[in-house]
Formats: sequence, structure tokens, C-alpha cells
Amino acid sequence: MNYKWEMTIGIECHVQLATKTKLFSPADNDARDREPNTTVHPIDFGLPGMLPVLNWHAVELAMKAGKALNSEIAEVSRFDRKHYFYPDLPKGYQTTQMYEPIILAGYIDIPLEGGVSKRVRIHHAHLEEDAGKLTHFGDYSLVDLNRAGTPLIEVVSEPDIHSPAEARAYANELYLLMTYAGVTLGDLYHGNMRFDVNISVAPKGSIELGKRAEVKNLNSFRSIEKAVEYEFKRQVELLERGERVVQETRGWNDDKQITTSQRSKEDAQDYRYMPDADIPPIVLTKEEVAKVQESVGKLPPEYRSEFTNLGVDESVVNGLLSHQSYARLVSEVLAKNQKAARRVANWIASSLNSDEVGVAEATVSVGDLLDLAEMVEKAEITSNAASEIFNDLMRGSKNPRKLAEEKNLLQVSDEDEISRIVDSVLADGSSKKAVSDIMAGNDKAIGFLVGQVMKLSKGKANPGMAQKMIREKLK
Repeated sequence: MNYKWEMTIGIECHVQLATKTKLFSPADNDARDREPNTTVHPIDFGLPGMLPVLNWHAVELAMKAGKALNSEIAEVSRFDRKHYFYPDLPKGYQTTQMYEPIILAGYIDIPLEGGVSKRVRIHHAHLEEDAGKLTHFGDYSLVDLNRAGTPLIEVVSEPDIHSPAEARAYANELYLLMTYAGVTLGDLYHGNMRFDVNISVAPKGSIELGKRAEVKNLNSFRSIEKAVEYEFKRQVELLERGERVVQETRGWNDDKQITTSQRSKEDAQDYRYMPDADIPPIVLTKEEVAKVQESVGKLPPEYRSEFTNLGVDESVVNGLLSHQSYARLVSEVLAKNQKAARRVANWIASSLNSDEVGVAEATVSVGDLLDLAEMVEKAEITSNAASEIFNDLMRGSKNPRKLAEEKNLLQVSDEDEISRIVDSVLADGSSKKAVSDIMAGNDKAIGFLVGQVMKLSKGKANPGMAQKMIREKLK
């Protein structure tokens, strides 16, 4: 990192709304892996005489997004036409909200490493339709209008971000907020969320920002971080050679890990914005907004606070939050028993790290998890056995006690039986050195004797009880 220069970053994110149909037409909103130009309607083609009809579900999802962004919802918002001549939008303009957006100023608190957080302000978010897709083949291009008219909200941050790590954290937190609120399906591979990163460089301490370059259509958190790293280095090198940074739109080449110039950056006047006379304004009451927002469930910041108070590692918290069904599950267990919730959180994190369970929807019952945690608490099963049973539960099995019995995993806690096993171990010749070491004050040698008890009992003896009996007998 070059410490003479400071980067300033603002991010615009296009969030595809989880509606059944498009923003202004009855065409299917799901264009994943469809044949080109098959999820379209005459409205999407911009044919003469076709009038748009606003999808009200998109408006409701925008209200939910507003809650997740800590934003006010405008009582009146309007649509505008953003004109440009390009084949991916045949009517010659994009319907958007330039002057009166539906979602007003807000903020996101992004978690950073070490348990600290940073507030990034949201300038606004507006409803708009997506354009189609162009595929280039040498001297010709093909147009696919499946995405034309797809409902989006564009979330525009203030330039409050100053490092690649902060940019990645912001994008990740925005993704969690939008998916937890039910605003989007969050399929990054199919472009459900696409990030445009604006980055400028200026001498550290400078009041004025430098010329910005916009890196378009990033769809992974890693690519955001890497694109910011590259673009900062590129701009610093230009400035230190005495050259100037050009305001432009750039693309990200993931294979080469570089940005490349695409076109000069347009200004607002180039688009000739004007009000859209075909679409009435959206008029909302505070009561309507409150009713819709009441249906938004628990959001990541609340879950994060709960899990942090459990005392689990930061990596465990992040693992839980990356899968909403798991976060919900641990929260439901926590409402019943804090100690059990800590165990479940660690089991889930361990399973995710080892890919034992994968990322399937969690369907295990809270009751089964509480029963399993109680079995561990009472030393009826070992921690390894508990992890094995937990993975079975996450795959759809039921009744942890029955599973433990079927797998022969229940620990022996009968004092008489363990006493007999301990006697056998102490009488065995291989234990003489360990016994002598313990008598001489080397307490660590007791681990060998406990291991022998576990071996003789085929792993079923309660190790705590075994250790206690060994100490008593050696006295």
C-alpha cells in the first residue's frame, strides 16, 4: 500500500428483486439459463402502443430494502426516462428514478476484522429496469432481451470507503441485508447483485477528491477487493509519473486480474433525463410502509449481536451468517438455552469447514438439538460422537438418543463397570511406567492410563469418570 495517497470509494449495487414478473410487463422475471429472447413481452421490446404497468410487488420489496438500509421511504416517488441509443434497450430509454427515488438516505454498519465496525452512508436507492444483454462475435453482436425490464433497485453509497477490505465488507454486508430481508434471491453467479465500484485517488489529507474511474459489473466479493487493489495501484502510478487519471468506465478481467478501459464516463446531462408520463407516481402512506416492513424478519446485525454475546469466535459468527437458515436455527436454540446454542453454533461451523453437511437448508428440529446438547452436558456421549450425530440430524435424521443407541455411541457411566476396567488397566504391565511417573509427580502420565481405559472400553467409557477413579485408586 502506498501511504502517500488515499483512495476514496463509492459503490453502486444493482439488486435484482425477487418478483415473479418483470417491473412493467407480465414476462417471467427468471431468465437463468433460458434460451435467448424467450422471457419477453411486447412491452420489453418497446413496441408501439405498449404501455407499462407497474409491478406492485417490486414496490413492496423496495420498502423492505429501505428497512434493511436504515432508510426512510419516500411518500411520493416518480419514474424518469434515461435516454441512450443502444440495442440492449430497444425503446431508446431506461425507466429509472433520477429525481425522486423511493428509498432515501440511510446507512449500513459494516463489520471489519477485530470486532470493529464502520458506518457507510447510503445516499439513496431507486427502482429501475434492467437492460438486455449483448454478446459480441467479432464483427457482429447478438441481442438477448431476457433481462430487459427485470426489476432492480440501485443502492448508491456515499464515498465513505477507503480500502479494499472495507469495499469487500460493504458488499458482503449489503448482500446479507438484501437476502435476509427477502429482497433478492442473491444468486451472484446469475447477476442477482452486480456492483459498480467508483474509485479515486488523492494525496493523503487532500480536501478535493481525484478523478474517478468506475469499474462495472463486478459480481463477487473477491473481485471487488482485487479490482480496488489494482485500480489504486494503477492510478497512483499514473499520478506519480505526472500523468492524469481519466474519468472513464472500466471493466474487470478476472483471468488477468486487471481493469481495462471501456468508454469515457457520461455525465447526467448526456442522458437527457425527463419525467415518464406513462407511469403514475408511487404514493405511499406511513401506515402502508410500516405494514410491509413488519414482515421483515431478523436482520444480520441483530443475529451478529446475539452470536457475539455467545462468546464464539468471529469466524463462527461469519459462518452462521453466511447461511440464513443456520443463523435462524441457532437463534431459536438460543431462545431456549444459551449453552446449547453455543454448542450448536460450533457444530455448524465445524461441519461447514469440513463440508460434512454442505449448505443445505437446515430442517433439523430445535428439540433434537437441545436433546443432543443435553446428552453432551450429561457426558452421555463424547464430543466426537455428538458431532457425528449432529451431522446425521442436519442430513434429515431424527431423535439423537436413538441415533446414539443405533451407532453404539452412548458412553458407559456405570461406576462399577468403569471401576472394573480401571482395575484391569492398572494391573496391566504396560501401565507400570505411567503409574510410577504419576506417583513421582508427573501428572501428565494419567493421560496414557485414561487412553488405555478408553481403548479397553472401545471408546464408550466416560473419560472424566475414568480419570477420577484412576486418581482415587492410585492414592
